[in-house]
Amino acid sequence: MPKLSDIEGVTLAERFELAACLQCGRCTGGCPMSIRSPLNSRKFLYESLIREDGEALLEREEVWDCTSCRTCSSRCPRELDPAMVMRAVRTVKIEGGRIPKTLMDAMESSLKHGNPWGRSRMKRTAWAEGITVNSIEEDAESERLWFVGCTPAYDPRAMGMAKALARIFEVAGVDYTTLGSEEVCCGSEMLRAGEEGLFEELSEVNKENFAELEFAEVVATSPHCMNTFIADYGLDIPVTHYTQLLAALAAEGKLPFGGESEEVKVAFHDPCYLGKQNSIYDAPRNVLKAVPGVELVEFARSRERSLCCEGGGGRMWIEGMGEGERNAQIRVRDAIEMGVDVIATACPFCLLTLEDAVKTTGSEGKIRIFDIAEIVVNSIDGSERSE
Repeated sequence: MPKLSDIEGVTLAERFELAACLQCGRCTGGCPMSIRSPLNSRKFLYESLIREDGEALLEREEVWDCTSCRTCSSRCPRELDPAMVMRAVRTVKIEGGRIPKTLMDAMESSLKHGNPWGRSRMKRTAWAEGITVNSIEEDAESERLWFVGCTPAYDPRAMGMAKALARIFEVAGVDYTTLGSEEVCCGSEMLRAGEEGLFEELSEVNKENFAELEFAEVVATSPHCMNTFIADYGLDIPVTHYTQLLAALAAEGKLPFGGESEEVKVAFHDPCYLGKQNSIYDAPRNVLKAVPGVELVEFARSRERSLCCEGGGGRMWIEGMGEGERNAQIRVRDAIEMGVDVIATACPFCLLTLEDAVKTTGSEGKIRIFDIAEIVVNSIDGSERSE
């Protein structure tokens, strides 16, 4: 069994400079999982200090409860990184074969099929059947590369994001291409779950594909893909989220919204990887404000204080962790109490966890969940049907 003290030849405390920890508890106080999980960041750091090799941490199964939202790290007054400590422990557990089976299945699928959903590589572009989507097979030189992502490409509900963006790009005249069937998982969730070797393999494939093309920027559907391209790939070209592109198109008057639309009260749920980790708060809100009929309202916990949906850190493929009401369920109940018609988000994981929360809370018919791209395309296509 690998040991934590084997990592880079130093102890966990030395590697992450944990002697500077004040034990103030702000990391645990901000953790979205601390309410319903034994996960306690402060105690985790403390135990890393008092136990020379940190072996006791390997017995803690709650390490899999971490969503890698990095709220703990952003709130640390000493600028320590508890989220990275969690990831380091996960890495050693994985090396020792101590990993949830559902997560192991997702990792094996990523290695074999290039996606964590257990679907064939040959089905990567099946979501685009019957619609216009540019790809490198026809166009290898475009202004931007649109990285569609695994979940929008394979999950039936999240496909709505990809289809909506393809339609928006078509009507707005956006110059783009995609990797088509050559696209593979960005590796973000594999890395956050602790599988660093698999991440390296996946990232190398994508970086090689990127190097063969000529484009000025990468536009990602998922904030998780965007974040890992920025934080982990070290690309020499700009990487943006699709809401940033849509905000620019709206400002330039390139989105033909419908003139008359039904009034809808919308609350925007800030995805952690878009907001907390990359400080992108205004772009998605500016897009929603541009859509006729949308009344944008704010959750009490929004922007930097947004409540994590629990989808990150590989948790989309981890079952049965933690007890009590999930954060996405709390989000849905809060929205209903606010009199909200729609919760809008801009992340495929948030979309899926919130959709599931509507079902598990028995809130069907009371509230709807949409991605921002879907809201935009509904307004655009609605205007065309009324002409």
